Amino acid sequence: MGWEALGQWGDAVRVERLTGGVANDVWSVRVDGRLAVGRLGTRGDADLAWETGLLQHLDRKGLTVPVPIPTTDGRLFVDGLVVMTFLDGGPPETHDDWRRVAGALRELHRLTRGWPQRPGWRSSTDLLHAETGTKIDLTAMPPESVVRCRAAWARLTGRPTCVVHGNPAPGNIRMTANRVGLIDWDEAHVDVPDLDLVLPDNAAALDDGAHDIAAQASAAWEAAVCWDDEYSVRRLAEVRPV
Repeated sequence: MGWEALGQWGDAVRVERLTGGVANDVWSVRVDGRLAVGRLGTRGDADLAWETGLLQHLDRKGLTVPVPIPTTDGRLFVDGLVVMTFLDGGPPETHDDWRRVAGALRELHRLTRGWPQRPGWRSSTDLLHAETGTKIDLTAMPPESVVRCRAAWARLTGRPTCVVHGNPAPGNIRMTANRVGLIDWDEAHVDVPDLDLVLPDNAAALDDGAHDIAAQASAAWEAAVCWDDEYSVRRLAEVRPV
């Protein structure tokens, strides 16, 4: 159905295309005169149910996130289209900003202990034994690269898990003086929380050992997710040989 599905939200129109990931077509929209964001992608219903349910939970608990806006008949998505509230604000710029981001991420982790895995996804430690999971296909990587990635992930074995945002980059953060908003939950899944906390200038204040483990595991994850473009090759280069 594509963007024709926007009619399911009643008085709703597209305004302008927004920058976003390559996986989705993202636009600002107006729903009953209110500015919102529409995201059209190829995710299945189970995946979208997981994401929208998560966002509703986090909103109820006081975290600042885009909140799914239901259709006129109460659905949270239609044929891959999700409409969410618009969050204003800018990216973090100072060390203090990033410390506030770390606080918001830790609150996310606290609120989602024991959360079920996103349908079709694997955690980093699942990939010690599995070869595929959503965007990751370890069979496409050179065997030596897989060994390096798995060695980095093995250091996370046995740790508690929760929902991780998966991509807390500046463009996915909307800050004001009073709150930290997290947008773009495309990469969110259940994993070890420290993967979210490899932040500029170690703003999450991980000790040296924890930071090294998290940084290596995070670099390995991003190399595997993006393989094999230029960025993934750079990230793999950060993962120490075994």
